[in-house]
Amino acid sequence: MLIVRNSPNTEGEGKMTDFNLNADMAEGYGPWRMGDDDGLLQIISSANIACGFHAGDYQIMGAVMKLADSLGVSIGAHPSFYDLHGFGRRQMRLSYSEIERLIAYQLGASLGIAAAEHACVTHIKPHGAINNMACADASLSAAIVRAVKAIDSDIIMLAPVLSELLTEAEKAGLPVAAEVFADRAYMPDGQLVPRGRPDAMIHDPEASLTHCLRMFGDGEIQTVDGGRLRVMAQSVCVHGDGPAALATAQHIKHGLQAAGFQIKTLPQMIS
Repeated sequence: MLIVRNSPNTEGEGKMTDFNLNADMAEGYGPWRMGDDDGLLQIISSANIACGFHAGDYQIMGAVMKLADSLGVSIGAHPSFYDLHGFGRRQMRLSYSEIERLIAYQLGASLGIAAAEHACVTHIKPHGAINNMACADASLSAAIVRAVKAIDSDIIMLAPVLSELLTEAEKAGLPVAAEVFADRAYMPDGQLVPRGRPDAMIHDPEASLTHCLRMFGDGEIQTVDGGRLRVMAQSVCVHGDGPAALATAQHIKHGLQAAGFQIKTLPQMIS
């Protein structure tokens, strides 16, 4: 089992002092909105902006990027499979060359919209099914990494702990940040519990905070079978489309800060 090591923001062996709080957002479309982007941007330190393939459009992308930049929240691209009806959560089988172009297309759109808003894209985090598939597939992960590196080798790859995506990004020399999920349960192999299972999601903000304190404070994930996996994460995600997203993000931020952790943007975390 891979054990993810952390960046320089540690104090003593295995002790984290900082954390990054990220959320997926800009996931509306046209007049329809999903989640409270404005509210979440007051809490989080990094925003993953949908690129139009599972949700989002140029208007929503631009508005969220503009507000994020004004609040000092770092901006990331959030590319997915081309699957608006399935919200990017359905698996697709594409060739590796298609994957490279799929990622390049969406990252390019993100960079263009950000430039129009006088903002910068500093990280990338794949969304939904493509992210889950890449966690266990080194070849798929390598295709994603090739696309990113061809465009900008300084963009941070925000990838799940214990994942092939994190490993491939590190091998390619991309800056990386290891991510855990505040509102998701974990399988014994470190993969997320599939969403179709009743125990996949953690809905209670207090339970999410306990989960985060264990991952950041103790350096371990407790899996659904009661086992423990050693990890060292730099960023924690709250899914912006959940009904308790705002309350969960606020509770986690305050709880980790009360425990002595300092919130940082992703560029600050790896500097």
